[in-house]
Amino acid sequence: MQIGIPRALSFYNFYPFWFGFFSDLGIEIVLSDPTTKQTMSTGSSLVVPETCLPVKVYVGHILNLLDKGIDKILVPCIQSIAPKIYNCSKIRGLPDLIRNVIKKDFTLIDATLDKSEKNQGLYEFLAQAVNPFGITDTDKIKQASKNGWKVYNNFHIMTRSGVPYKKALKSAIENKVIIADNQKTYPVNIALIAHGYNLYDERVSMKIFDKLEKLDVKIYTAEGLTPEQMKEGLNLMRAKLYWANEYEISGAAAHYIADKQIDGIITINAFGCGPDSLMLERVSRFASKTQKPILHLSIDEHTGEAGFVTRLEAFVDMLYRKKRSKILNKIKLNRKDKYTDITCRDLI
Repeated sequence: MQIGIPRALSFYNFYPFWFGFFSDLGIEIVLSDPTTKQTMSTGSSLVVPETCLPVKVYVGHILNLLDKGIDKILVPCIQSIAPKIYNCSKIRGLPDLIRNVIKKDFTLIDATLDKSEKNQGLYEFLAQAVNPFGITDTDKIKQASKNGWKVYNNFHIMTRSGVPYKKALKSAIENKVIIADNQKTYPVNIALIAHGYNLYDERVSMKIFDKLEKLDVKIYTAEGLTPEQMKEGLNLMRAKLYWANEYEISGAAAHYIADKQIDGIITINAFGCGPDSLMLERVSRFASKTQKPILHLSIDEHTGEAGFVTRLEAFVDMLYRKKRSKILNKIKLNRKDKYTDITCRDLI
């Protein structure tokens, strides 16, 4: 038994769970290949231009799975993760979009999770996901879900300790738990704020982690925070949770903006994303009030890497200069020299 899972959208949040769940039931997971330029172009060719980049990429990954000969593909319909907490319309209507743009014969498993409605909770969602394989035993499904949560929780234990995403995912799948060694210090600390599908897809994010690490930057993400910390961040902005993935944007951003150890914030969002435009506007205003430097990077399939790198380097260079200036000011103030003291006040 095989099930195809596109390496896009919810994959970056829920794959550890799916791996543990399907493996326990004896169902082999086949992933689409990592995103390439071809993935983007084939996906983009089937949808209207106004469609956001993550959905274009998702369509490309479905086509990739079909090319591999996979005839059962999971396209979850995640409407609501909690009462009155919704996903964006494109994600909610994802199964319908795939049916309409891909005219090939395959089984589209459109399990629906909608906690704002009755009888569409987690176990109903999981039962729909495995029904095409003839698995209907409720106890068996619940037991498999426990294994899914085990892998999922191990993954988050590692990311919250500072283990990089890819390493944590690999270890969780191998049923290992490792804890990061955070003894190394960095001259600049930056919080990278984005949805998982815009951040951990190396083609979409243009390997931003590698680029920042080469600039000797310590990177923090929403995966390093607990739900309680992100909720506290949302409260700092006096905002109410509405979007299903708002914690990883608004909540995480506000938490890191308030953290004095963080020198700056970088956000990545897909051009034309309605929910992100609302959330990031609120984040920008909060960052402005606290005088925390922030860089917004907007991406689509036409984004050039050269301009992307230039903006990153300029922002990091500004943070280095700002931090160096603060250190020099403290040194001058400690000398207790009248002339130096006046000059520092003027600078401040």
